[in-house]
Amino acid sequence: MTTDTIAAIRASYLSAQLAGNRREALRLLVDEGILRGIPLPTLHLDVIQKAQWEIGRMWQENEISVAQEHMATAISQLALSHLYRHMQRDPPNGRSVVVTCVEGELHELGARMASDFLEMAGFDVRFLGANVPTEHMVREVRASNPDLLAFSVTMTYHIPALRKAVAAVRDVAPAIPMAVGGLAFTWVPGVEAELGVPFFGKDARELVAAACRMFEV
Repeated sequence: MTTDTIAAIRASYLSAQLAGNRREALRLLVDEGILRGIPLPTLHLDVIQKAQWEIGRMWQENEISVAQEHMATAISQLALSHLYRHMQRDPPNGRSVVVTCVEGELHELGARMASDFLEMAGFDVRFLGANVPTEHMVREVRASNPDLLAFSVTMTYHIPALRKAVAAVRDVAPAIPMAVGGLAFTWVPGVEAELGVPFFGKDARELVAAACRMFEV
């Protein structure tokens, strides 16, 4: 499948998002994507994620309204839910990961995509979703005792919530490895070093590669 083909699908998917056409968005991913042999990770990263980045740019530059941004994002959420049942998974590797957005962070698409990629790679994943209160996140981590806890932060003004979450986990479960990811680290470099946690890349594929290296799976 050529890059031009992928770009054409992405452009059409973006148009469907902006038009609020959920049916057409799903048709593109299934009929023009899966049924034509495009790998699921390619659809995730090169169609949905890149289209979503463009939606974010358009919102930041006031080319679209908040309502349009929410509508487009809801379509991508629906798309990920629909593609989930098509996922092919590697055999279980015996490692568990908790993926969560920090308290106040409502942008969960990247974290959800990361969870799907980890699951495809054989990890046992618990995805906690958006805006998880720190207290309740800590409670879940203590109960499930994962091999890795991954935080997602999209907006830079949630970095203080990340600091609070990392400190809270270290108070009760200092042995659990933590990692961070999300667009916020592009805009505020160095936070991961300050916190003493690794940054696992700019997208879900890099996250999985880093996690596999960490656990030698």
